[in-house]
Amino acid sequence: MKTSFTQELIQSTLKNLTEANLKHAHCYPGGSHDRQPVHTVYGGAQIFSSDTAKKMSGVALRTLKEYAPDALMLRQALGEEQGNPELWNTIYQRIVKKLEDEAVEDFRIDYEDGYGTRPDSEEDGHAESGAKEVAKGMNQSSLPPFIGIRIKPFSEECHRRSIRTLDIFVSTLLSETSGELPSHFVVTLPKVTHPEQCAALVELFEALEKKHRLEPGSLKYEFMVETTQAILNVEGQSPLRSFVEAGKGRCVGAHFGTYDYTAGCGITAHYQTMVNPVCDFAKHVMQVSLMGLPILLSDGATNVMPVGPHRAQEGGVLTASQLKENRAVVHRAWKLSYDHIRHSLATGFYQGWDLHPAQLPIRYAATYAFFLESLGSASDRLKGFVEKAAKATLLGDVFDDAATGQGLLNFFLRGLSCGAITSEEALNTGLTLKEIQSRSFMKIVKGRS
Repeated sequence: MKTSFTQELIQSTLKNLTEANLKHAHCYPGGSHDRQPVHTVYGGAQIFSSDTAKKMSGVALRTLKEYAPDALMLRQALGEEQGNPELWNTIYQRIVKKLEDEAVEDFRIDYEDGYGTRPDSEEDGHAESGAKEVAKGMNQSSLPPFIGIRIKPFSEECHRRSIRTLDIFVSTLLSETSGELPSHFVVTLPKVTHPEQCAALVELFEALEKKHRLEPGSLKYEFMVETTQAILNVEGQSPLRSFVEAGKGRCVGAHFGTYDYTAGCGITAHYQTMVNPVCDFAKHVMQVSLMGLPILLSDGATNVMPVGPHRAQEGGVLTASQLKENRAVVHRAWKLSYDHIRHSLATGFYQGWDLHPAQLPIRYAATYAFFLESLGSASDRLKGFVEKAAKATLLGDVFDDAATGQGLLNFFLRGLSCGAITSEEALNTGLTLKEIQSRSFMKIVKGRS
């Protein structure tokens, strides 16, 4: 065969190419393999207790039974009258089970917007009591799988108060638990505008770990994207990656703040919604900047609460007209939330915020419908991809669609973790649970070849 390249040229070219490839791989190590909760529930620190998640579960279940006692009424409330009745019966049953077993997947004890500005002595007290309630919840096994605190921003006006709350909370918690943190504990830093704010938080983490003899890197944080400066800085660049790099491996998530961001864009309150185009732009910048990193992305919240305007006086009952109005108000809020969550899911955001227990049934209705509607086609496609990839490997061909295969595998991993998909349904992919739990499409293909 005739060739033109010398071995020296090939070796020189490959050396430079390999160095560049390795550098690129180092910059983009891959997404997180951790379970991602479908939501984060925010609640003011002044009302948090060790059994908050349990109480919210009870309210969520009662609300579902009151305003959608069966799958048909839920479908009607959400505008899914044309939906498959059998599918929605399954969705309804799984919502009920989820609310009974694990209604709250992630909870953030809030010392910021959901708490407000209070006297220092009052916030000191709530920082201490919040930590003690978390320690109590750890002892009682009553905490959700993911938990953390949201402190105030590290702005010039708030940083001293924010740092003090962080110190009191973490120091008290570790004192109460003999140096043990809850599983998946995270600190949320809001309104980040420059990487030095994240770097300052890491410096404080390092001091706390040293003081309390924690393993280095034990304390993690997530940041909130709530300002236009977090999307484009003064140099016209996205600073989001620098927010992560400032964390030295401690950053685990980035959450979008719908209402602060839209307000910062000059949008009036009536149009500050999760589906405003400016939000889609900002969230796509988040994806473009942070994909390929082990950072979990979250959307914001629907701020219209599904709460009826009428409440019965003690010992009294509501009239038929009042009950009807309550139902209409709750159903409208549910429909709005449902549409928002479906939009988030369709645009690649699998986590969002919930602010009230009456929102939880719809978080799971939207999430479960999203997964179950395409379960059959996803099962067939993943099965076909694995067979095609394994065959291509055996024949020595190049299989260049691994990203699609990994995306399908991620579909099942997410569906399984939140209760939308059962283990039996996942087996229809032709994969074993062990293969699915490996979390790697290429590892599955390699094992089969």
